[in-house]
Parts: sequence; structure tokens; C-alpha cells
Amino acid sequence: MSTEPFSSLFKESKIFQNREVLSPHFVPASLLFRDKQIDDIVKSLNPSLRGERGRNLFVYGKTGTGKTSCMKYIIDKIRTLPVVKAKIIYINCRIHNSRYRVLHKIISDYLPLYAKKGYGIVDIYEKVINWIEEDGKVLVVVLDEIDVVKDLDDLVYTLTRANTDIKSGGITIVGISNKISFKDALDPRSLSTLYENELVFPPYNSNELSAILKDRAEKGFKKGVIDQSAINLAAAIAAKDSGDARLALKILSKAGEISDEHSLDAVTTKEVSDASKYAEEEIAYELVNTLPEHQKLIIYAISMLSIQGSRYKRLSEGTDTYLFSGDVYNKYSQISESLQKEPKSSRWYRKYITDLEMQGLINTYESGKGIRGHTKLIKLAYSPEKMKDTIEKTLLRESEAEVGK
Repeated sequence: MSTEPFSSLFKESKIFQNREVLSPHFVPASLLFRDKQIDDIVKSLNPSLRGERGRNLFVYGKTGTGKTSCMKYIIDKIRTLPVVKAKIIYINCRIHNSRYRVLHKIISDYLPLYAKKGYGIVDIYEKVINWIEEDGKVLVVVLDEIDVVKDLDDLVYTLTRANTDIKSGGITIVGISNKISFKDALDPRSLSTLYENELVFPPYNSNELSAILKDRAEKGFKKGVIDQSAINLAAAIAAKDSGDARLALKILSKAGEISDEHSLDAVTTKEVSDASKYAEEEIAYELVNTLPEHQKLIIYAISMLSIQGSRYKRLSEGTDTYLFSGDVYNKYSQISESLQKEPKSSRWYRKYITDLEMQGLINTYESGKGIRGHTKLIKLAYSPEKMKDTIEKTLLRESEAEVGK
């Protein structure tokens, strides 16, 4: 076999100095334009860090507004402080997406001897309670993307009610979510146990994104390979969409990859423009993987109907094709039932459609009179084939995980 396909592995990049710095997951030594948010989070957590039972905290904001980066930055700082009377754990709810998995993650990090399979919810819960009571510590549980937890009611109720069972010490929840309305889905019994502060992260504007990208580019790219005009364009594209720093960084990183692949000496506005198309789609498919289960099923239904051709074409929009909202709901219900899941009510379905449009995954149009009366028409914003494949892979992984749990 020829080694030609692997020859590029050994070539030094003409563009990148440290590609990791351009990753959305990289947490820099300082976070620009988020001093106030960091200060607000620390103030909210102060009682818990002193070993007192403090308020729970919910942090909201659109994707790419710095919520996770700020929280990880704060956690890293807290762990270096010698006087803190609390333990703090970060849990990615995309991975640990049930009450059992969240509690098991706590056990795995702090009581690894008990992390073997076989313990049920009650056993794990009691182990956590006993561990907290040993020295009266406070456990701060940071739940990133808390809204994707399947049995969120049970998780919230368990963690908040634990403070009733704990004689000395306590548990504080920090929930991070893209959706400010996610608590609307909670059962009244769970809501009644919450005693929380709330903090909203605003989107970055174009100037802020430009400064963030410049800071990352100076460390991530080799000197002189990218100029300010290319950085400004990447910032402007991301600011126009939603002020998403993650999207801006993906555009910049992809632009560097395009330059590298074509053996160019610089990253220009052309590469940034080309990269934006790839980055926006990649963000969309990543976002789909983080959706709550029933929102995924709705996107799946829209994808399937779009592919199958059960659709309504708006003449005024040329080639754009829209689906009847009622047809989508019926398809979603069929899919849910085939997976032995109870479909949500039409009221919840309408709310999910609004959420999906706000996240840029679908477009909707009110038909007005004359087309089945007054109805909403729906169009997928991305390739239905790719969306369908993405969700099928996600559903398959989740099914395998449930079997293996």
C-alpha cells in the first residue's frame, strides 16, 4: 500500500501554531467581556463555598455566549483555594443524561470504590448523603445542559430534597441551559423545591467577537498568516447569526484548515467566507444531538416528511418547500408510538416548534386563510437527509445505552 495518503501527517502546518486554542472547548487564561457574569456566579456561590446552604443557581444564554467556559474557569479557580468548604463537580448532561447517571458520576468522582455496577438509585443516593454528612461539606453540582436530562423532574426533586435528609452539609445545584423556559416543563413538586437565583448571559456583539477572535488567533495561528479583515468577517458572520463565539471560532479554525489543505500562506476573507458554510452546518448538527428527546423526534419527523415528499410548496417562495404543522405532529406521534414513547400534547408540540425556530433549525410561516383554514407551515433549515442520519445515530446510541445501563 502506498504511503502517499499519510504523507501530509508529517508536514508542518504553515498556518497553525496551536490548533487547540481555536477550539470552542478551550478555556483561556482570561475570559474577555465576561467579568460581570463571573462575578455574579461567584457571589451566588459564596455561601455554598463557605459551607453554608446557599441558593441554587440557573445560568441561561444562547449557544456560544460563554456559559460553560465561565463555569469551568470558576471551577478551576475554586479548586485552587485552600479555604473552600465545598466540593464542586461539573457534569455534562449530554453524556450523563438521567438521574441515575448524574448520581453515578458523583459517586465515580468522589467515592470510586462504590462506582461498580449493581447499585440502584437508592443505594447511590444514600452513599452520597453519608459522604456529605461525614464532615458537613456542601456539594455543588454543576449540570451543564441540564434541560437534556430525560427524567429531569426526578433529578431536580432528588437533589433538592436531599437537603431535607442531610443533617449536616448540603447540596447546591448550578443548572446551565440554552433555554430560559426549560423550567416550564418541570412538575410543580419539583419547582416547589427550587430556591434559586437566575443569571442570563447576553450574546456577544461583533466588536466583542472580533476581540475574542484576535486574542485566540494570536495564539492559535502562526505570526502574520491572518489579518484583521478576515477576523472581522468571521466575527460579523457569527454576530449576525446569534452572537455565538463558538460559531466564530469554528469559522476561524475551518478557514485555517482550508488554507492548510490548499497549501496557502495566509487565511483571507475568502477562506473565512467558505468556512462559514461548513461551520454553520456543523453547529446545527451538534445542536440536534443536544436537543431534548421529543424535540429530536419532531426534527426527525420533519426530515422524514421532507424526504418522502409529503409537503406543501409555497409558490411565492419559489423552490422553498413547507410542511403542514398538523402533518408534522401526526408523523411525530407515529414515530413516538413506534418507539414506545408517549407523544407530547399539541400544546407542548407548538412550544417545541417555537423553540426549534428560535434555535435556527426550522423556519415557519403562517399560511393565512384559504389553505386548510389558518395553519402554520414548517420548513427544515438544513439538509433533511443529514438531519435524519444524525438523529438516527443519536437514537441508536441512546437505545444501546439504555440496554446497557
